[in-house]
Amino acid sequence: MPRTPTPGTRDAILRTASGLFYRHGVRAVGMAQVIDAAGCGKNLLYRHFPSKADLAAAYLSLVRAERDRSIGAALRPATDPAARLVALVSEVAELVSDPAYRGCAFRNYLTEFPGEDDEPARIAKTYLRDTRAQVDDLVAALGKPARDADRIWLLIGGLHGGSAEQAPVAVAWVRELVAP
Repeated sequence: MPRTPTPGTRDAILRTASGLFYRHGVRAVGMAQVIDAAGCGKNLLYRHFPSKADLAAAYLSLVRAERDRSIGAALRPATDPAARLVALVSEVAELVSDPAYRGCAFRNYLTEFPGEDDEPARIAKTYLRDTRAQVDDLVAALGKPARDADRIWLLIGGLHGGSAEQAPVAVAWVRELVAP
């Protein structure tokens, strides 16, 4: 008779895999490594995540939920589009200033698996598309030209790949771009 899984097992496996994927990359982490780190059996892992792609998709969905919460909290107090753009870039600047920051999970996945069209790639592409649309909408609400949205998007991309020392410069530049 199969054992009844302990409540929270799926979440524990996902948290373990997420940490490994973020620190080492999805390609570099094998399912055996996840099993060892999570302290679970192979059957249990595969019951919750039938494939590595399923586990990677769950990881990126978890990151998406965390990013959406963090961005939502940063934007909540900002009332006008200019303040919201500054808040958005400031939130990213704060994120990349964390010593544990190892890049944007979505961009990292797409770099590891270029040209893929699996579920994890779709999650990553959708997040990036939605975030870009958010920038576009805020810039349009300001009545600024579309090239300013391009500039801000490039700043956000640069923050993800740059250093923490550049973060205040990016925020200052966005403040200049959105000034009346």
